[in-house]
Amino acid sequence: MNTKTTMPAARTRPAVRAGHLAAVGTAAAAGVLFLAGPASAHVSVQPGTAEKGGYSTISIKVPNEKDNASTVKVELALDPKHPLVSVMPQAVPGWDVKVEKTKLDKPVRMHGKSIDEAVSKVVWTGGKIEPGNFQQFPLSVGQLPTDADELVFKALQTYSDDDVVRWIDPSKPGGEEPEHPAPVLKLVDKPAAGKPAADDKNGKGATAPAAASDDGDGDSTDTTARVLGVVGIVVGVAGAAFGVFAGRRRTAA
Repeated sequence: MNTKTTMPAARTRPAVRAGHLAAVGTAAAAGVLFLAGPASAHVSVQPGTAEKGGYSTISIKVPNEKDNASTVKVELALDPKHPLVSVMPQAVPGWDVKVEKTKLDKPVRMHGKSIDEAVSKVVWTGGKIEPGNFQQFPLSVGQLPTDADELVFKALQTYSDDDVVRWIDPSKPGGEEPEHPAPVLKLVDKPAAGKPAADDKNGKGATAPAAASDDGDGDSTDTTARVLGVVGIVVGVAGAAFGVFAGRRRTAA
């Protein structure tokens, strides 16, 4: 008489549970990496903060988002509500730069002189940002306003296929990020006497050059995206490994 032996159902549960965990981990990793990609593709200001009333060296970071065209022109319009009388671009190899000025409705005094015009636009042409690359355009700016918490710039990015991306959309606190947010420089109060600024890296009270801080404080969005991407990958790999281990235990049993 033949007796049919049935495998207890409980034996299959660890493998099923492990496989489910591996699938969830892999999906989480893929989702995090998907979100991490677009976070670094915005035109932005580096570093993202500067002291009110002072001078600062910043860079306009421009990534190339296309796979089949190069960036050939960058236009930066300054905040008309808070004119800056001193804007000096640093030379960028391969690029020509033009600084445009406009008359002020009300002259301002600086260093004992009456100033009746301010920089309204900076335009870079003649170079190329190839697909998969980015370029930084350094600027020395000042005197920064004391009656504002941020400076909002507007940038136009022109590609070799004549497409123009307008980075001009305002960002609302607590709201969903727009598709093409305008670059923003946050302005912070000068620290009290005896307390150096958090981003003072040269001991002279000035903001550190943007190029040196590109991978540091300036782009918190990029850093957060990278960290989340690594965490997602670790979770996915751990889940997959656990699934394989559990499967082998079931086979051996």
